[in-house]
Amino acid sequence: MNTFNMQNTDNLSAAFLQFTSIVSRLRKECPWDMEQTHESLRAPLLEEAHEAIEAIDKKDYPELKKELGDLFLHILFHADLASEEGYFTLQEVMESECAKLIYRHPHVFGTTEVRNADDVAKNWEQLKRKESGRTSVVDGVPVTLPALQRAGRIQEKASKVGFDWKEPEQVLDKVREELDEFLAESDPKAREEEFGDLLFSLVNFSRHVKIEPETALRNATAKFERRFRDVEKVVETSGKEWHEYDLEALDEIWNKVK
Repeated sequence: MNTFNMQNTDNLSAAFLQFTSIVSRLRKECPWDMEQTHESLRAPLLEEAHEAIEAIDKKDYPELKKELGDLFLHILFHADLASEEGYFTLQEVMESECAKLIYRHPHVFGTTEVRNADDVAKNWEQLKRKESGRTSVVDGVPVTLPALQRAGRIQEKASKVGFDWKEPEQVLDKVREELDEFLAESDPKAREEEFGDLLFSLVNFSRHVKIEPETALRNATAKFERRFRDVEKVVETSGKEWHEYDLEALDEIWNKVK
Protein backbone atom coordinates (compact mmCIF):
# COMPACT_ATOMS: atom_id res chain seq x y z
CA MET A 1 0.00 0.00 0.00
CA ASN A 2 1.36 3.42 -0.96
CA THR A 3 1.39 5.48 2.25
CA PHE A 4 1.72 8.74 0.33
CA ASN A 5 -1.58 8.08 -1.44
CA MET A 6 -3.27 7.66 1.92
CA GLN A 7 -2.58 11.29 2.76
CA ASN A 8 -4.80 14.18 1.76
CA THR A 9 -3.20 15.10 -1.56
CA ASP A 10 -4.56 18.66 -1.44
CA ASN A 11 -2.91 19.29 1.93
CA LEU A 12 0.31 17.64 0.79
CA SER A 13 0.40 19.75 -2.37
CA ALA A 14 -0.36 22.93 -0.42
CA ALA A 15 2.45 22.20 2.08
CA PHE A 16 4.89 21.50 -0.72
CA LEU A 17 4.00 24.70 -2.59
CA GLN A 18 4.29 26.73 0.61
CA PHE A 19 7.71 25.24 1.33
CA THR A 20 9.05 25.99 -2.15
CA SER A 21 7.60 29.52 -2.15
CA ILE A 22 9.24 30.28 1.22
CA VAL A 23 12.63 29.13 -0.07
CA SER A 24 12.26 31.22 -3.23
CA ARG A 25 11.27 34.28 -1.21
CA LEU A 26 14.22 33.85 1.14
CA ARG A 27 16.53 33.75 -1.87
CA LYS A 28 15.13 37.11 -3.00
CA GLU A 29 14.68 38.95 0.29
CA CYS A 30 17.01 37.55 2.99
CA PRO A 31 20.57 38.97 2.81
CA TRP A 32 22.09 35.76 4.22
CA ASP A 33 20.19 33.43 1.90
CA MET A 34 20.96 35.64 -1.09
CA GLU A 35 24.69 35.19 -0.51
CA GLN A 36 24.66 31.37 -0.36
CA THR A 37 26.12 29.12 -3.03
CA HIS A 38 26.33 25.37 -3.59
CA GLU A 39 29.82 25.48 -2.10
CA SER A 40 28.89 27.52 0.99
CA LEU A 41 26.05 25.09 1.76
CA ARG A 42 28.21 21.99 1.37
CA ALA A 43 29.27 21.70 5.02
CA PRO A 44 25.79 22.54 6.44
CA LEU A 45 24.25 19.89 4.18
CA LEU A 46 26.64 17.28 5.52
CA GLU A 47 25.97 18.41 9.09
CA GLU A 48 22.20 18.11 8.61
CA ALA A 49 22.63 14.60 7.22
CA HIS A 50 24.65 13.60 10.29
CA GLU A 51 22.01 15.11 12.60
CA ALA A 52 19.33 13.06 10.85
CA ILE A 53 21.46 9.92 11.29
CA GLU A 54 21.90 10.70 14.97
CA ALA A 55 18.13 11.00 15.38
CA ILE A 56 17.72 7.62 13.65
CA ASP A 57 20.31 6.04 15.96
CA LYS A 58 18.49 7.43 19.01
CA LYS A 59 15.08 6.47 17.60
CA ASP A 60 14.07 10.06 18.30
CA TYR A 61 11.29 10.43 15.76
CA PRO A 62 10.17 13.99 16.67
CA GLU A 63 13.80 15.03 16.12
CA LEU A 64 14.00 12.96 12.91
CA LYS A 65 10.93 14.79 11.57
CA LYS A 66 12.69 18.11 12.19
CA GLU A 67 15.98 16.94 10.67
CA LEU A 68 14.27 15.57 7.57
CA GLY A 69 12.69 19.00 7.17
CA ASP A 70 16.14 20.58 7.35
CA LEU A 71 17.45 18.15 4.74
CA PHE A 72 14.43 18.90 2.55
CA LEU A 73 15.23 22.60 2.89
CA HIS A 74 18.73 21.98 1.55
CA ILE A 75 17.35 20.03 -1.41
CA LEU A 76 14.98 22.88 -2.27
CA PHE A 77 17.71 25.46 -1.76
CA HIS A 78 20.20 23.71 -4.04
CA ALA A 79 17.50 23.17 -6.67
CA ASP A 80 16.56 26.86 -6.48
CA LEU A 81 20.21 27.87 -6.88
CA ALA A 82 20.62 25.54 -9.85
CA SER A 83 17.46 26.92 -11.46
CA GLU A 84 18.75 30.48 -11.10
CA GLU A 85 22.02 29.42 -12.71
CA GLY A 86 20.23 27.67 -15.57
CA TYR A 87 21.44 24.16 -14.75
CA PHE A 88 18.18 22.40 -13.85
CA THR A 89 14.87 22.90 -12.05
CA LEU A 90 13.26 21.21 -9.06
CA GLN A 91 10.74 19.64 -11.42
CA GLU A 92 13.57 18.12 -13.44
CA VAL A 93 15.12 16.76 -10.24
CA MET A 94 11.88 14.97 -9.34
CA GLU A 95 11.19 13.75 -12.86
CA SER A 96 14.73 12.39 -13.17
CA GLU A 97 14.51 10.57 -9.85
CA CYS A 98 11.11 9.06 -10.70
CA ALA A 99 12.46 7.78 -14.02
CA LYS A 100 15.53 6.34 -12.28
CA LEU A 101 13.48 4.54 -9.62
CA ILE A 102 11.21 2.99 -12.24
CA TYR A 103 14.19 1.92 -14.38
CA ARG A 104 16.09 0.40 -11.46
CA HIS A 105 13.09 -1.56 -10.16
CA PRO A 106 12.04 -3.69 -13.15
CA HIS A 107 10.85 -6.34 -10.69
CA VAL A 108 8.21 -3.84 -9.51
CA PHE A 109 7.43 -1.80 -12.63
CA GLY A 110 8.37 -4.43 -15.23
CA THR A 111 8.52 -8.17 -15.73
CA THR A 112 11.90 -9.01 -14.15
CA GLU A 113 11.69 -11.70 -11.47
CA VAL A 114 13.82 -11.67 -8.32
CA ARG A 115 14.12 -14.18 -5.48
CA ASN A 116 15.37 -11.95 -2.70
CA ALA A 117 16.97 -8.64 -1.73
CA ASP A 118 20.38 -9.83 -2.96
CA ASP A 119 18.99 -10.24 -6.47
CA VAL A 120 17.55 -6.73 -6.27
CA ALA A 121 20.94 -5.32 -5.21
CA LYS A 122 22.77 -7.10 -8.05
CA ASN A 123 20.26 -5.87 -10.63
CA TRP A 124 20.52 -2.36 -9.20
CA GLU A 125 24.29 -2.25 -9.63
CA GLN A 126 24.14 -3.63 -13.17
CA LEU A 127 21.47 -1.15 -14.24
CA LYS A 128 23.28 1.73 -12.57
CA ARG A 129 26.48 0.89 -14.41
CA LYS A 130 24.68 0.75 -17.77
CA GLU A 131 22.86 4.04 -17.36
CA SER A 132 25.86 6.05 -16.18
CA GLY A 133 28.50 4.75 -18.57
CA ARG A 134 30.81 3.84 -15.70
CA THR A 135 33.90 1.90 -16.69
CA SER A 136 34.47 0.03 -13.43
CA VAL A 137 32.36 -1.95 -11.02
CA VAL A 138 33.70 0.17 -8.16
CA ASP A 139 32.89 3.53 -9.78
CA GLY A 140 30.40 5.81 -8.11
CA VAL A 141 31.48 5.60 -4.46
CA PRO A 142 32.03 9.19 -3.25
CA VAL A 143 35.54 9.89 -2.00
CA THR A 144 34.03 12.13 0.69
CA LEU A 145 32.38 9.20 2.48
CA PRO A 146 33.85 8.28 5.89
CA ALA A 147 36.80 5.97 5.23
CA LEU A 148 35.29 2.89 6.89
CA GLN A 149 32.01 3.32 5.04
CA ARG A 150 33.73 3.87 1.69
CA ALA A 151 35.89 0.78 2.19
CA GLY A 152 32.77 -1.29 2.84
CA ARG A 153 30.98 0.05 -0.24
CA ILE A 154 33.98 -0.65 -2.49
CA GLN A 155 34.19 -4.20 -1.13
CA GLU A 156 30.45 -4.68 -1.53
CA LYS A 157 30.55 -3.59 -5.17
CA ALA A 158 33.49 -5.93 -5.90
CA SER A 159 31.61 -8.80 -4.28
CA LYS A 160 28.72 -8.34 -6.73
CA VAL A 161 30.91 -9.79 -9.50
CA GLY A 162 32.24 -12.62 -7.34
CA PHE A 163 35.48 -10.96 -6.19
CA ASP A 164 35.04 -11.91 -2.55
CA TRP A 165 35.88 -14.48 0.10
CA LYS A 166 33.27 -17.17 0.58
CA GLU A 167 33.49 -17.61 4.35
CA PRO A 168 34.16 -15.23 7.28
CA GLU A 169 36.97 -17.53 8.48
CA GLN A 170 38.88 -16.83 5.27
CA VAL A 171 38.63 -13.11 5.89
CA LEU A 172 39.72 -13.58 9.51
CA ASP A 173 42.83 -15.36 8.26
CA LYS A 174 43.52 -12.30 6.12
CA VAL A 175 43.10 -10.05 9.17
CA ARG A 176 45.69 -12.10 11.05
CA GLU A 177 48.03 -11.97 8.05
CA GLU A 178 47.73 -8.18 7.82
CA LEU A 179 48.32 -7.82 11.56
CA ASP A 180 51.49 -9.90 11.32
CA GLU A 181 52.72 -7.79 8.40
CA PHE A 182 52.07 -4.60 10.35
CA LEU A 183 53.91 -5.87 13.43
CA ALA A 184 56.87 -6.99 11.32
CA GLU A 185 57.28 -3.61 9.64
CA SER A 186 59.55 -0.93 11.11
CA ASP A 187 59.55 1.79 8.45
CA PRO A 188 57.00 4.50 9.48
CA LYS A 189 55.55 4.97 6.00
CA ALA A 190 55.32 1.23 5.40
CA ARG A 191 53.72 0.74 8.82
CA GLU A 192 51.06 3.28 7.91
CA GLU A 193 50.34 1.37 4.71
CA GLU A 194 50.18 -1.94 6.54
CA PHE A 195 47.89 -0.44 9.16
CA GLY A 196 45.59 0.71 6.37
CA ASP A 197 45.56 -2.82 4.98
CA LEU A 198 44.69 -4.12 8.45
CA LEU A 199 41.78 -1.69 8.77
CA PHE A 200 40.57 -2.59 5.28
CA SER A 201 40.62 -6.30 6.11
CA LEU A 202 38.71 -5.63 9.36
CA VAL A 203 36.04 -3.76 7.39
CA ASN A 204 35.85 -6.76 5.06
CA PHE A 205 35.42 -9.10 8.02
CA SER A 206 32.70 -6.89 9.49
CA ARG A 207 30.83 -7.06 6.19
CA HIS A 208 30.95 -10.86 6.20
CA VAL A 209 29.59 -11.06 9.75
CA LYS A 210 26.97 -8.41 8.90
CA ILE A 211 28.21 -5.67 11.23
CA GLU A 212 28.25 -2.08 9.98
CA PRO A 213 31.78 -0.89 10.94
CA GLU A 214 30.98 2.83 11.05
CA THR A 215 28.15 2.20 13.50
CA ALA A 216 30.19 -0.27 15.55
CA LEU A 217 33.10 2.16 15.91
CA ARG A 218 30.77 5.06 16.68
CA ASN A 219 29.11 3.03 19.43
CA ALA A 220 32.47 1.92 20.82
CA THR A 221 33.67 5.53 20.90
CA ALA A 222 30.48 6.63 22.65
CA LYS A 223 30.91 3.85 25.22
CA PHE A 224 34.50 4.89 25.88
CA GLU A 225 33.41 8.51 26.22
CA ARG A 226 30.72 7.64 28.79
CA ARG A 227 33.09 5.53 30.86
CA PHE A 228 35.90 8.08 30.67
CA ARG A 229 33.54 10.79 31.93
CA ASP A 230 32.75 8.53 34.90
CA VAL A 231 36.46 8.11 35.57
CA GLU A 232 36.83 11.90 35.40
CA LYS A 233 34.16 12.29 38.08
CA VAL A 234 35.96 9.87 40.38
CA VAL A 235 39.25 11.71 39.91
CA GLU A 236 37.63 15.11 40.47
CA THR A 237 35.83 14.07 43.66
CA SER A 238 38.97 12.44 45.04
CA GLY A 239 40.70 15.78 45.41
CA LYS A 240 43.75 14.49 43.54
CA GLU A 241 45.21 15.57 40.20
CA TRP A 242 45.45 13.26 37.19
CA HIS A 243 49.24 13.04 37.48
CA GLU A 244 48.88 11.63 40.99
CA TYR A 245 47.29 8.48 39.55
CA ASP A 246 49.37 5.88 37.76
CA LEU A 247 47.85 3.87 34.92
CA GLU A 248 47.20 0.88 37.19
CA ALA A 249 45.10 3.01 39.56
CA LEU A 250 43.20 4.59 36.68
CA ASP A 251 42.58 1.16 35.18
CA GLU A 252 41.14 0.00 38.51
CA ILE A 253 38.73 2.96 38.50
CA TRP A 254 37.85 2.17 34.87
CA ASN A 255 36.95 -1.42 35.75
CA LYS A 256 34.73 -0.23 38.60
CA VAL A 257 32.76 2.33 36.57
CA LYS A 258 32.20 0.06 33.58
